[in-house]
Amino acid sequence: MGYIVKFTWDHDAGVWIATSEDVPGLVLEGGSLDALIERVKYAVPELLELNHVPANSRILFRMEREESVPAYG
Repeated sequence: MGYIVKFTWDHDAGVWIATSEDVPGLVLEGGSLDALIERVKYAVPELLELNHVPANSRILFRMEREESVPAYG
């Protein structure tokens, strides 16, 4: 399957945060989701090597962003 990386929007800080239970030590943030995905693609293999985890060439990206909307009524 590969490694799952979760991207969560931090509304207060105005940044995306990338974390993963599958990749020890992965915590990155950035204002642009596309730029952060590129950083993650380079960081994951490095972190796996440092942690002696067998590498897999697949990464599954999951994004989560919550926004408030005005109530109608």
